[in-house]
Amino acid sequence: MKNEMIMAINSICVERELEPQVVFEAIEAALVSAHRRRYNTTANVTAQVDQKTGAMKIFVEQEVVATVEDEQLQISLLDARAIDTTADIGGVVLVESTPTDFGRIAAQTAKQVILQRIREAERDAILQRYQGRVGEIVHCTIRNMDYSSGTVTCTIDGKAEAMLLKEDQIATERYRPNGKLRCYLVDVDKGSRGPVIRLSRTHRGLLRRLLEQEVPEIYNGAVEIKSIAREPGQRSKVAVAAMQPGVDPVGSCVGMRGVRIQAIVNELNNEKIDVVEWNPDPGQFIANALSPAKVTDVVLDDTIENRTAIVVVPDRQLSLAIGKEGQNARLSARLTGWRIDIKSEAEAEAEGLAEFAMELAKKRARLAMARARAESEDILLVAEQLLGDGEEEGEFEDEYAEAFEDEYDDEYADDEYTDEYADEATEEFDEYAAIEDYVEEGAATPVADTAPPEVLATTEAEAPAEVPAIEAAAPAEAAVPAAEADFVDEYADIEEYDEYAIYEDYDFYDEYAAYDDVEGFDDEADANDVSPTTTKSKSKAAKKGTKDRSKARPGRGKRGRSDWFGFSDDD
Repeated sequence: MKNEMIMAINSICVERELEPQVVFEAIEAALVSAHRRRYNTTANVTAQVDQKTGAMKIFVEQEVVATVEDEQLQISLLDARAIDTTADIGGVVLVESTPTDFGRIAAQTAKQVILQRIREAERDAILQRYQGRVGEIVHCTIRNMDYSSGTVTCTIDGKAEAMLLKEDQIATERYRPNGKLRCYLVDVDKGSRGPVIRLSRTHRGLLRRLLEQEVPEIYNGAVEIKSIAREPGQRSKVAVAAMQPGVDPVGSCVGMRGVRIQAIVNELNNEKIDVVEWNPDPGQFIANALSPAKVTDVVLDDTIENRTAIVVVPDRQLSLAIGKEGQNARLSARLTGWRIDIKSEAEAEAEGLAEFAMELAKKRARLAMARARAESEDILLVAEQLLGDGEEEGEFEDEYAEAFEDEYDDEYADDEYTDEYADEATEEFDEYAAIEDYVEEGAATPVADTAPPEVLATTEAEAPAEVPAIEAAAPAEAAVPAAEADFVDEYADIEEYDEYAIYEDYDFYDEYAAYDDVEGFDDEADANDVSPTTTKSKSKAAKKGTKDRSKARPGRGKRGRSDWFGFSDDD
């Protein structure tokens, strides 16, 4: 029987996660209560339970007196010295009073006392365990919901009971029994019915702990979270700073292709998270916090009672900087701790912000100088690449000239030179060169010095003794020299000119020009891919006011307008 009791006590300790000493103390208290209930006494009663054998003993305190008047509270000196040889009148001795049977009522009382003591021990253990975990993430299982108050009851680690109040819930989330959650442990209080554990899904500490779990750089201290602003279920902003050189704080939090931040977004029911870089300069920090909007300038009023920042953004970025219903500006103000007043560039100039106008002009000038410097550097870089590093210009030209010469010799080495047209080409070149020199130098130069011999013979008789100079300011109004006039007349009679000029009289020119008057011809030609052989019949049909599609030949590819005249663009 005693061994069975020890086994039962050990089982309770394992199941309830209690120390054996706690259970034995509960049993001793139950024995004391049962003894008082059994004998209806007010004497001090103590109980002892051997933790190895399970033996139980109950002792009652009795006062040593010369004459006994109350047997439950007093004992004679002779009986007291039989228990303790050092006992004396006025002292107290412990007299064993272990009953063989407590009775049904006393046993029921002992049971209730044991259960109550074990329950209190459990509550104290939970209180001590979770008080040290305040500010951490705990894994919860939803037990039930109170639809009247909106409170969700959860169990932590399958044992402790916790409450998720309505104000601590994300509005867009839906909770179902036996659902799993990761919550932020806000507080643990000792209530009348046990510890009250409060959870939250909206606390900004939840986002901080999730970042620490997902980002190793934050966990080991390479990146520090400076501040967090959050509107649960909608959007959050996190300011981070690198504590070690060479670490990208924003990139570390976002992760490759956003895998780190996306895991947190999924945990928070698709809540958007903006990670910005913290900066000790308040102006730059405010500009970073307003991302993704681009900031032109920030004017700070850092007085203690005001602490306001006037932020100027481009006109097209004003709505983006403010955000939907002012969300972006509101989160940025919470993140930075500044009151932010956002204005467009037009509003800032209209309100006469002299400092802003001056800074804006300086920035624009610096931007223009930077662009000019970049362009000049690009030009110099290209020139250096063309000339080559450490090579002189002459060496560069000689090197490539020899390369081109060798290439030409290899390609045309087998070709034979023919002088069949050499004399004719030389005469034609000399004739054109003489006329070109004459036209360029003008009449101010003596005709005898520039004109060829055959032209001089004509001009000596007709030209006056003194040829007036052609005004450089109005060359178009100068008189045409006789030699040039004869040259124009001579080449005006060339048959080649007349040969090409007569194309204007050809019938087919007017016929094909009529296509321009046909409405929608170009669209139909592109759609049906009209071939040159069908354009003539199509133009006739167009003149009659009808559309003849019977002779169209599709499937030959698109052609240019030159195909309609019987020759292609490649001819």
